Amino acid sequence: MVSEHHLMTPQTKWCCDMNTRVQFSDFHLSREVGKAIEDMGFEEPTPIQALAIPLIQAGRDVTAQAQTGTGKTAAFGIPIIEKVDASHRTVQAIVLCPTRELAIQIAEEFSELLAHLPRISVLPVYGGQPIDRQLRALHSGVNIVIGTPGRVMDHLRRRTLSLDEVSTVVLDEADQMLDMGFRDDIELILKKIPQKRQTLLFSATLPQPIIDISKRFQNKPEFVRVEYADLIVPQIEQSYIEVKEREKLDVLCRLIDIADPHLSIIFCNTKRRAEELAGKVKARGYRAEELHGDMKQSQRDRVMNGFRKGSIEILIATDVAARGIDVEDVDMIINFDVPQDVEYYVHRIGRTGRAGKSGKAVTFVGPRDFTKLREIQHYAKIQIPRMPVPTQGDVAETRSRTMLEKIHETIKAGGMESYVRIIEQESEGDLSTIDIAAALLKMQMEERSDDVPEKREEMDFADTGAETGMVRFFLSVGRIHKVAPKDIVGAIAGETGIPGKAIGAIRILDSYSFVEVPREHATEVYTIMKDRTIRNQPTGIEPASGKRV
Repeated sequence: MVSEHHLMTPQTKWCCDMNTRVQFSDFHLSREVGKAIEDMGFEEPTPIQALAIPLIQAGRDVTAQAQTGTGKTAAFGIPIIEKVDASHRTVQAIVLCPTRELAIQIAEEFSELLAHLPRISVLPVYGGQPIDRQLRALHSGVNIVIGTPGRVMDHLRRRTLSLDEVSTVVLDEADQMLDMGFRDDIELILKKIPQKRQTLLFSATLPQPIIDISKRFQNKPEFVRVEYADLIVPQIEQSYIEVKEREKLDVLCRLIDIADPHLSIIFCNTKRRAEELAGKVKARGYRAEELHGDMKQSQRDRVMNGFRKGSIEILIATDVAARGIDVEDVDMIINFDVPQDVEYYVHRIGRTGRAGKSGKAVTFVGPRDFTKLREIQHYAKIQIPRMPVPTQGDVAETRSRTMLEKIHETIKAGGMESYVRIIEQESEGDLSTIDIAAALLKMQMEERSDDVPEKREEMDFADTGAETGMVRFFLSVGRIHKVAPKDIVGAIAGETGIPGKAIGAIRILDSYSFVEVPREHATEVYTIMKDRTIRNQPTGIEPASGKRV
């Protein structure tokens, strides 16, 4: 289908200039997809999205060299969703990927992009999940299938999946699929799809087997990749902390308390994330403000003036908003989210260590972020050491040490005669001067610790009939209350702070519903949502029984 010289020629290579400003509005997206992108908090396309989306929208086959964590799912997901005809309950697009984890992750991002297009359905199919559930979903009609090659082949053999109406096929992380021995399955699947189709290939590397697949199954593809300039990493003390999502806020506050930076910038990947985090940090008594691209210039100026003067000590910013920030006295950068792009990491940490001063950069890394971390280290040619999670004991020790330093300074300053006489009088009784000093220090430390929230005791949920690693809850709201999945996701994510994409299966019946949440968030969800409402109705939340309804 393709000439031998279609790849790897100078004419077909594309690279991305980080200084070229591209906006999502440039893609002329539907109102529904645009609103979903806005809800997700993304300010502008990543480099691979800026390159790939216009080509895919134009109907071209595309071979994209892109790493995990560059925003490639939205790069093919957005144009696929725009192309689907919701009036036809047939499979119109299929995404093949190497692992169950990636299939789930892609399906979750598609679901977020489809938040305002409920008639378009997406289904992940992978091994390890009961096939009956997939069979029921396929029978009722699905528009987009995201699956591993093995499970897709299983459905094809059972004749439970038809690819006759597929107009777009994506091979995601194609090099990894070939390394795992899926080449024969991939070729058989591609042969089952009509030749009049759009074929998109995304791969971190482009070895000869990938080029062979492209030559056989793509039609004059455009070859795109993001070329990184030589990344010069500033001489800054860098480290990362391995931390779960639900623990990030507590760890962040401990880190700030221990480091006690004069000025610090906390980076988030989306404007919504920055707004939510700023609210929570301010609620804990820190002088913080958010900065993101949707703010008016007058608001940005007010925040930046306060930050430069020190009346605002913590700036919680997105990558777009942080462009042009040039403040010399920033002591610490904290990546609350691992950046989506390698160059973003370098730009972020370069905000500290200015004018020859020392600086620190700490990155929070969750279980799913280690691939991104490895890419950053590979491209920037650095090793980022791991640091232990700061504990409340570390905070107390730091506060004690700071308090003792202030005591030494106070003694040197003098003027304590009247206080000395009071202590001398008290020490003539049963109290020694050491007892008095220790009691005063203890009182001061406990007073400063009053605002540290206590950790909730984790509840032991029995079998609730949920997926492995999840807890299923009963909710006393349903169709008669005009409740939709987005209402349940929005209520739980908004009230508890856990990401909406972490919320699992939702089933809405006439007068009640079921929702699954990750087990590590279950106690928090149950405790908080007991006193909340969904569409002005009490949630009535309770752990579900093990029997599925």
